[in-house]
Amino acid sequence: MPVQLSAPVPAQLYPIAGVRLGVTEAGIRKAKRKDLSLVLLDPGTSVAGVFTQNRFCAAPVQICREHLAGADGVRALLINTGNANAGTGADGRARALSTCAALAHKLGLKVQQILPFSTGVIMEPLPNDRIEAGLDAALADARADNWLRLSEAIMTTDTVAKAFGVQLEIGGCQVSVTGVSKGAGMIRPNMATMLGFIATDACVSPAIMQALALALAEGSFNRVTVDGDTSTNDSLLVIASNRAGHAQIDSLDNADGQALLAAMLGVAQKLAQAIVRDGEGATKFITVAVEGGRTRAECRLVAYAIAHSPLVKTAFFASDPNLGRILAAVGYAGIEDLEQSGIDLYLDDVHVATQGGRHPLYREEHGQRVMQQSEITVRVLLGRGAAADRVWTCDLSHDYVTINADYRS
Repeated sequence: MPVQLSAPVPAQLYPIAGVRLGVTEAGIRKAKRKDLSLVLLDPGTSVAGVFTQNRFCAAPVQICREHLAGADGVRALLINTGNANAGTGADGRARALSTCAALAHKLGLKVQQILPFSTGVIMEPLPNDRIEAGLDAALADARADNWLRLSEAIMTTDTVAKAFGVQLEIGGCQVSVTGVSKGAGMIRPNMATMLGFIATDACVSPAIMQALALALAEGSFNRVTVDGDTSTNDSLLVIASNRAGHAQIDSLDNADGQALLAAMLGVAQKLAQAIVRDGEGATKFITVAVEGGRTRAECRLVAYAIAHSPLVKTAFFASDPNLGRILAAVGYAGIEDLEQSGIDLYLDDVHVATQGGRHPLYREEHGQRVMQQSEITVRVLLGRGAAADRVWTCDLSHDYVTINADYRS
């Protein structure tokens, strides 16, 4: 069961003017499940994306990068679940382009105006014929209030759909932001085995869209890990339909830009944290906060060493305060001149270690009290400077092994 994660609230998934979504059942891998989605964008919509850093990236990721770099403008997204179209070579690329061409033909667009996204099993041929056969039904379903259905259609091993929205005011105009994501396993930046789509009707200069997408990824999806595996298909797409009516935002540093960034980042962080809360087999949601570093980069290095450690994660699953495992992870994180005498460790409000050793007032029952909670904060003070950073992770349970052992069956 997910950790403190509820199903989306439909009333809080705001329609975005200029964006329509259609969902259908195409039988891509399993019968009678929503597995094919379209996102249709009006002319004048701005789009930017951030993608996996895995060098064995999937065919749709390769195509998305190429089409986004073109000058034609993006007008539609084509999303399938059940098949990742990764590890499929030239044939996988041809099949993905075939689906783009089929949709482009139906919409009177260029192939380069379509972005494909896939998630599911790796190294299996994409059933492009089923996808193409399902396009008419998905187009017929397209409407602005379909965000909940989209969040359900992109799920794989997720147990709960992930979707959030927020509204704010910019220049006297109401602005809406709605986002969806999927992901539960093979989660680790950069980014995670995830798809994320965040849209707003705000008026945003195309010149700052990529900076906006990078800022959202850096503050959210690049702060989560479930199992340390970086997927082949990770994609975050940011959409601005430019329909809200206020003056165009041309900087993320002015008041309007900061307001929009904060609102969209809030949605992105909820989506990213929902992935961890729904981590395969997860029973606990863990924040790892590292402070007192010389740079944010070294703080994140330590945070991920803790968050990726199977020994740490299994201890959390068992509620076993074997907290020397955390100190060991800090030590091997990769900071060569780290002085253990400067390190303090907290588990929520419990001061576990000070100056590199066990705190004289720490008792194991204090640690066990915290370990039994469903939400826990690990706080490490490095004693080296003023930088800080944090990541979000979960525990590692028996169910994680079961889910991944049976994934293809």
